[in-house]
Amino acid sequence: MKLKYILVFVFAICKLNNYGQTVNEDVLFTVDNDPVSVSEFLRVYNKNLDLVQDESQKNIDEYLTLYTNYKLKLKEARALGLHEKSSYQRELGNYRKQLAKSYISDSKVTNALVEEAYERVTNDVKANHILVRVDETASPEDTLNAYNQVLKLRERALNEGFEKVRKEVHNGKTIYGEELGYFTGFKMVYKFENVAYNTPVGEISQPFRTQFGYHFIKVFDKRASRGELTVAHIMLTLKKTDSLSENPEERIQEIYKKIEQGEDFEALAKQFSEDKNSAPKGGLLKPFSGGQLSVPIFEEVAFGLNAVGDISKPFKSKFGWHIVKLYAKKPVAPFQDIKPELEVKVKRDARSKLIDEALHTKLKKRYNISEKQPALNYFTSILNDDFFARKWVLPEDFTGNKPLLKIGNKQFYYKDFGEYLLKNQRHNRAKMDLNNIVNDNYNTFLTSNLVQYQEDNLEFENEEFAHIVGEYRDGLLLFDLMESSIWNAAKTDSIEVKDFYNAHKENYIIPERVNAVVASSDKQKTLKKVAKLLAQGMELDKIKNLVNSNDKIEVIFSTGIMEANHQALPKDYTFETGISKIYNHNSGYVIVQAKEILPKEIKPFEEAKGSVISDYQADKEKSWLNELKEKYPVVINQSILKQVREQIKNH
Repeated sequence: MKLKYILVFVFAICKLNNYGQTVNEDVLFTVDNDPVSVSEFLRVYNKNLDLVQDESQKNIDEYLTLYTNYKLKLKEARALGLHEKSSYQRELGNYRKQLAKSYISDSKVTNALVEEAYERVTNDVKANHILVRVDETASPEDTLNAYNQVLKLRERALNEGFEKVRKEVHNGKTIYGEELGYFTGFKMVYKFENVAYNTPVGEISQPFRTQFGYHFIKVFDKRASRGELTVAHIMLTLKKTDSLSENPEERIQEIYKKIEQGEDFEALAKQFSEDKNSAPKGGLLKPFSGGQLSVPIFEEVAFGLNAVGDISKPFKSKFGWHIVKLYAKKPVAPFQDIKPELEVKVKRDARSKLIDEALHTKLKKRYNISEKQPALNYFTSILNDDFFARKWVLPEDFTGNKPLLKIGNKQFYYKDFGEYLLKNQRHNRAKMDLNNIVNDNYNTFLTSNLVQYQEDNLEFENEEFAHIVGEYRDGLLLFDLMESSIWNAAKTDSIEVKDFYNAHKENYIIPERVNAVVASSDKQKTLKKVAKLLAQGMELDKIKNLVNSNDKIEVIFSTGIMEANHQALPKDYTFETGISKIYNHNSGYVIVQAKEILPKEIKPFEEAKGSVISDYQADKEKSWLNELKEKYPVVINQSILKQVREQIKNH
């Protein structure tokens, strides 16, 4: 989130709009005759009660002052037309659209899919598949041929054995028979994943279609997920790349003996590993989970290591010889810990279509949209083959002003859908049924307008959304106002800031300080020795060498200019030149050698500038608020305020 967005909420007292209020609600106060109700004030007060750090803000009268000041600023912002700025409108629009996404969805379906996803990422499936390729846009004839072909292959697999058929039919072009090994949730397209997890171990699934064509699979095993590993490896390739790799098996054994003799794994990886990506990092690989790698033997060996630091014996894969070292083993996190991450994945995945479908069904019911649309026959009748070449136009006698459908209080006409069809013409390699084209386009037209209508009317349908947008709307206004009226003034009015400093120098004081050496130890006897050496004028480095050794540190020295509250100084230490007595301090002992006492002094402007600007802004804001109170009178209903005090007191 941008700093600006953060500041909006830092400087804004969370203001909530009054959607759904009744006309007869009691008015607590007015700002230039604009009423603020008791319910609004109490809602804001109660919402922020646990958030404020300053106890005074919990006092009802103090809080009322803050809130009336807040309202004064908003009144001024609107009077200046800040709410009409294009940058403000754009920023608010972007935020509103982003926020609406979390409200325009079917939470029940989303939650169910997230729970299903967690169940799958905590379990692995081992399966192989046979695929007959066919494009999604293939003709009905080609699609039927592919389906019949996959049915015959499945029948053969049932009679002759899945693996036998898989190996025989694979050609890598039109038919694929592939070993997939173990995989987990989100590793396959959702349709494929569904079939894999729902097919019992040892069985062959029914044919199913994805965007790649028709598949059927055989499930060989299911197991609990083994989590995530971080390992490093040393690898020697099977190919001869230079004179050092004459026999990779012999060489990997030599490297393994060096490891057994105590030589550093990482150093050996940097020196000998032929994996050019990981070798410079001591063989370290990115974390991986079960089924993620295309090398089953590597996974088996890596997951077979138990304790961090364990090192495997040399083993061979299709890429070469390896030795693996375990760095970290991380089980699948609990559901609540990874729920937000899974929700993001679900909404990006093909699963999101199920969420969309559930939302569309709910919105159709909410806005009483009929499943039947007689007007579609008319649109099919005016469509022709020009549509496939993007040359189609609406006929001259097109009846555009006829009502098509109504969503809430918004009426759509024939011309709206006609223009949609015009805009969405596509070059198609194969001609499609015109009736299907009209139906598909209408469904998209309808669902997009259903979602848009709900988004446009969310403030009236969802009170929580209305409140949050209201907070942000007013927060942005307040930010722009404070930036232009107060904060930027300190940047541009440098003379005024310096004048403020000169008038208030006594507020910017450097306190008394001491230029000192502080010796800290857990032994008084050692500090007595240090005190004598300091008194003799011995250099600090020589004292360190005398009292400390490579094996043991007896004394730690702190030096420099320190204020009274410096962590190295005892609380009861009195500034006085010379060597102090031994003090108890932080469960140990200290002595202080004060070389010089520096008196308090006024901070130079450059050193005090940050504090000066902050104080200048606060002073300017105070004067400005007084001007706003003159400009926009605030009238508080004292009898109502008394009732509010009693209500809060008795709550």
